[in-house]
Amino acid sequence: MSIWKQTPDLEHINGWSSNTMMEALGIRITAVGDDWLQGSMPVDRRTHQPYGLLHGGASVALAETLGSTAAMLTVDAEKERVVGLDINANHVRGVRSGTVTGTARILHLGRTTQVWEIRIENEEGALVCISRITMAVVPARVVGSR
Repeated sequence: MSIWKQTPDLEHINGWSSNTMMEALGIRITAVGDDWLQGSMPVDRRTHQPYGLLHGGASVALAETLGSTAAMLTVDAEKERVVGLDINANHVRGVRSGTVTGTARILHLGRTTQVWEIRIENEEGALVCISRITMAVVPARVVGSR
């Protein structure tokens, strides 16, 4: 059974990233299931740190994008918004090039909070980063519209 309260249309969702950091980093939402959301990010000069590896902050930006986007799809956009409360990440493998793909899956879908786990993998499917984000569900009047 789907957890989404909004239709997960990929073209529409990716449009939310226009003129944002997500667009600058090349983050794209690529797939959606009944209770998960997937996206990718290139590993290139935009996302490297000085040693030529994927920057940990870029991984966290991908994780936050996926968790926040998924969370937005679970609320009634006319009445509610979601905002990040906490994010953590463990970086377990370096990546020099190619594309990384993250998958956000719900751990807790509550009335006022949500917890999402985001697994980021390299092109071979090896774990690069594991992250968890906690989101607050707030009234729409508290946060502007998108």
